Amino acid sequence: MIPPPVDSPARAASLERAAGTAKSEALGRAIGVGEPEARERAAGVGEPEARERATGAGEAGSLGRAIGAIPLVDHHVHGALDGDPSRRRFEELITESDRPVPAWMTQFDSQLGFAVLRHCAPVLGLDPHPDPETYLARRAELGAGEVNRRLLAAAGVGHFLLETGYGGEEILGPAPMAALTGRPVEEVVRLESVAEGVVAEGTDAAGFAARFEAALWERTRTARGLKSIVAYRYGLDVDPAPPTPAEVVAAAGRWLRESTRTGTVRVDDPVLLRHLIWTGIGRGLPLQFHIGYGDPDIDLRRSDPLLLRGLVELAEPSGVPLLLLHCYPYHRNAGYLAQVYPHVYFDVGLGVNHTGARSVAVVAESLELAPFAKILFSSDAWGPAELHHLGALLWRRAMTRVLGGFVADGEWSEPQAVRVATMIGARNARRVYGLGETG
Repeated sequence: MIPPPVDSPARAASLERAAGTAKSEALGRAIGVGEPEARERAAGVGEPEARERATGAGEAGSLGRAIGAIPLVDHHVHGALDGDPSRRRFEELITESDRPVPAWMTQFDSQLGFAVLRHCAPVLGLDPHPDPETYLARRAELGAGEVNRRLLAAAGVGHFLLETGYGGEEILGPAPMAALTGRPVEEVVRLESVAEGVVAEGTDAAGFAARFEAALWERTRTARGLKSIVAYRYGLDVDPAPPTPAEVVAAAGRWLRESTRTGTVRVDDPVLLRHLIWTGIGRGLPLQFHIGYGDPDIDLRRSDPLLLRGLVELAEPSGVPLLLLHCYPYHRNAGYLAQVYPHVYFDVGLGVNHTGARSVAVVAESLELAPFAKILFSSDAWGPAELHHLGALLWRRAMTRVLGGFVADGEWSEPQAVRVATMIGARNARRVYGLGETG
């Protein structure tokens, strides 16, 4: 076959495609881990080779550097682990399973496990891809305080919204997290935890609704948001309408009798769960819902956000933002709801960490339908600071690769890509939660 003349249209198109491919590959390598020099100092590395090992970034292009420099707002996160876990405990914390890890396998043989060994090892001063024994030995050598300091600093988060409804003394609360990171840490309050606290302190059925409302207002005086785990306690196919006062009294009576019988205070009555949600909407703070993937306590079939559509429509006149958390594998459904309802937002936190090397595809799918002003960043990290770091790093890398592809294909300009990444990474959360323009 005779090649086309150098100045022919076919030859020009071929050269343009080659240039676009090269630019796409360069942008794809630019994973962007943010504020490089500050993070290198935080990780305790200084030489160029060590810096590259710590960040995994290599030679980041301008888009990667811009995405890496975003001081993220992690709008749904939990505290870092306060202590040095055993190997068994660490493996339990990098899976959503609540069953013992079988003797013939390891949770390090997973997307999340491989991501820990690839991207967290350099921050702790190891080469990428160590074996789990070497990684955990280095972790123990440094100690929980230093591990947390390095990994949280490397995440480059500028503001944390910490959900405090689960974890107790095993993880750090808002004040210790703020002291450790030097960043603002504000609270998201879980509705179910407040209700359970009211019952634990003592109430009767007739007084429950008033006691709960008063406790919620007191508990949220400085909070930035609320959260419901109705998906765990019943399912998202709950009746969307507010229950009547008589229904609430009757359901509270059943709950109190059951709590007395079992000695366990756990709200899972659908009438009471509806009451908590509607009281929360009345409080007026942004309201988060767990959606999709989680531990086996959830029925994944009943955690599709489309099941919330009735409640979404009934709540629309209130103007309260409804934030759909995590959403995998229903993130496309969440994107649809965020597109058609002005008060609905979503993220793909949790799913990004657990899909590891495949998280680029999850992030790409989250960008399909929803307006970009309706998508937020979260890690949903709980426990090991590896999850806080990876939540940010994998998201930055995915955004760089996906948006870099749009730029390389000529579909977007680079300034558009930077603006959208900044919206999703920080500005949207600052607007929704009233955090101000800068951290």
